[in-house]
Amino acid sequence: MKKITKELIDEFYNLLSPCRVCPRKCKVDRLKGEIGNCKAGSEVKISSYHQHFGEEPPLVGKHGSGTIFFTHCNLHCVYCQNYEISQLGMGREVALEELARMMLRLQNLGCHNINFVTPTPWVPQIIRALSIAQEKGLNIPLVYNCGGYEAIETLRLLDGIVDIYMPDIKYADNEYAEKYSSAPKYWDIMRPALKEMHSQVGDLVVENGIAKKGLLIRHLVLPNNIAGSKKCFEFISQELSKNTVVNPMAQYYPTFKAVRFQKINRRITAQEYRQALADLERNCLDKGFKQTIDTIFRSVVPEWTDNLKNTN
Repeated sequence: MKKITKELIDEFYNLLSPCRVCPRKCKVDRLKGEIGNCKAGSEVKISSYHQHFGEEPPLVGKHGSGTIFFTHCNLHCVYCQNYEISQLGMGREVALEELARMMLRLQNLGCHNINFVTPTPWVPQIIRALSIAQEKGLNIPLVYNCGGYEAIETLRLLDGIVDIYMPDIKYADNEYAEKYSSAPKYWDIMRPALKEMHSQVGDLVVENGIAKKGLLIRHLVLPNNIAGSKKCFEFISQELSKNTVVNPMAQYYPTFKAVRFQKINRRITAQEYRQALADLERNCLDKGFKQTIDTIFRSVVPEWTDNLKNTN
């Protein structure tokens, strides 16, 4: 992690007034406490933090991923499985000194990384807290775990700070993105954002089973091909790298407001997931996750491919 200077912190905080931290560019003055589209103000809000063993194995290792769950989100997914946190604002305000102490505690517990979950609305505040933690010895990799709806201006300031980018690719269609996540031009905004991430950190580097640096992409397969999985994988393979580690996830279920939308008001079928895996393989993206499906598709079990296990 490069040293975070006062000048760099000031550059980040300039993004808050008027707010243009994310692509929505609300232009509210968050330094004065005004609330943006994401419902975030000036004081950082945390839902929880802990050693997490449910992430991808190269993040978890033996001692867990040090996850910090931030409240609020710049996406408004009607099917969000964490909607209490992202949409309803469950959490508490914390001082930046306390946020820094959380990072250090997780490092002291042996976590292999600090995993910022939904950091997008809070990037300037996170950077200031990081500067405090950095002065007190924080030195493990940082994971930027986001929805892929990111501003290039913000990402460029993060160059040299973030070690592992872990974005979602949610949609290959702008209309679906706006309908189900209230995210205008998602496909057009997400692609250059992921290109910027990849240009900064490259393909995922795994040493002795632990991720050290690079890009890891998640893709949630949705019913009725709403996510456009084939097109998403083609973009990754053709415009990023065939060595990109991808996790095509099968755990979608209708929750929150999804019941109001006929096309997504069911779980995906085994055939829909198999089709996504076939599209993944056709695009030579065989370095990452796959999930095994039982005969009635009642459960999915994560399993890393041998290619990634043996990467050093």
